[in-house]
Amino acid sequence: MEASSLLRPFLTPSSILPRLNPNPSLRPTLNPKKKRSRWRSQLKTPNSTLIHRHLSSSICNPKRLNFLCLSVPEELTTNNAPESEPEPLFSRWTPPRPLWRGLSALVIAGQVVRRALAGRVHRRNTLQQLERVGPRSAGVCLLTAAFVGMAFTIQFVREFTRLGLHRSVGGVLALALSRELSPVVTAVVIAGRVGSAFAAELGTMQVSEQTDTLRVLGAHPVDYLVTPRVIACCLALPVLTLMCFTVGLASSALLADAIFGVSINIILDSARKALRPWDLISAMVKSQVFGGLIAIVSCAWGVTTLGGAKGVGESTTSAVVISLVGIFMADFALSYCFFQGAGDSLKSAMG
Repeated sequence: MEASSLLRPFLTPSSILPRLNPNPSLRPTLNPKKKRSRWRSQLKTPNSTLIHRHLSSSICNPKRLNFLCLSVPEELTTNNAPESEPEPLFSRWTPPRPLWRGLSALVIAGQVVRRALAGRVHRRNTLQQLERVGPRSAGVCLLTAAFVGMAFTIQFVREFTRLGLHRSVGGVLALALSRELSPVVTAVVIAGRVGSAFAAELGTMQVSEQTDTLRVLGAHPVDYLVTPRVIACCLALPVLTLMCFTVGLASSALLADAIFGVSINIILDSARKALRPWDLISAMVKSQVFGGLIAIVSCAWGVTTLGGAKGVGESTTSAVVISLVGIFMADFALSYCFFQGAGDSLKSAMG
């Protein structure tokens, strides 16, 4: 015989009821037909006290127990979780990373200007960065300027000599080097050499949480890391530009004298007549703008680095590319503002 058939007499209501109330005469006489409508109305309410009372009283009557078990509403037996509120429209939208970095660069530029005017500059770090941007970068800048000047001389001096315009060679060289070639070439070299180093250093500090350590120690990262680099670039690039202009003009004059037979004295005299003070001032202004642009972009891309060593490499490459594009765009805008209308510099050089 199965165990369920053996235990069935002990589980039926007829076997339980005598134990609960052994005297049948004292059992309450309830009429389920008369009370069924009242139980239904009460069971439909979410009052757990009424349900417990009817369940306890229905043990004496198996029919009532069966009725109660079949009449419990479904919403009382299920656990309905509250519906979640609808999410806002742009809750999961994140701005593109280039846009986010561009806004970060603008914020950092504003902080640098405000803190520099307030005198919050770390002088020792500024001198270290100035030495790094200036003397340590002078060699590669001067070498690049010399070869750019000689390549430019080869391209147009022979054409000028065939036209009999050898007296204007020095003026063309001086104007091209002072207005465009020297500032742009110097900025490109600094962006590749110094800007990449800035982005890599600050990116490594960001992913290794060293910038957070500076905040804990009470030093603001902009004062200690960004402002010295921006000031160093803005001060060093004009000096490097003047040096590159001098070396480029000298190398061009030597090459023109050695290959095309144009005297160095003629070139220097033509350059002296063609140049104006504003030409050198505009070159220095361009260099300062380029230096600030390189430093701010490199530092902004460095402090927004994510993703460990791979992120540092991506930030370094992106910082150099954005710096170069910004240099050429700023050069066009400044040239358009500085040099408008017809000029008479070459006319003075030929006279």
